[in-house]
Amino acid sequence: MPLVVLWERLLATRAPAATLLIRWMVGAVFVSEGLQKFLIPAEVGAGRFARIGLPAPEVLGPFVGAVEVLCGVLVLLGLVTRLAAVPLIITMLVAMATTKVPILLASGFWKMAHESRTDFSMLLGALFLLMVGAGPRSMDTWLMRRREDAHV
Repeated sequence: MPLVVLWERLLATRAPAATLLIRWMVGAVFVSEGLQKFLIPAEVGAGRFARIGLPAPEVLGPFVGAVEVLCGVLVLLGLVTRLAAVPLIITMLVAMATTKVPILLASGFWKMAHESRTDFSMLLGALFLLMVGAGPRSMDTWLMRRREDAHV
């Protein structure tokens, strides 16, 4: 597949204008959570990663924080939204596996369901953006229009 076709498929969207609200929700939460991994690392960054037993928490904490901030900003802008959604989906799957499955095993379904509501919402929001794209009010759409105008 030529690079141009791949780029066009990556930027294309069939999402309604209201997708902007989903982008803002997903992007804002990820930017906020990523920044907190730098601002209060003992609570939500490397310290938390160490407490739940993740390897190399002093490296993993800042790495995950940077991914969340970068991809969150891309989602907010609607810039390469589908591509930005992929690391966010992976982040949420790992977060749920490492923090919510233990709650499920120790305290049951309803406690896990309560504790995972934000994780589940962010996962579904990122999956939605991966499937439908950024919507018409996005940098992706602006780039596609510029490309079309250049070829007309």
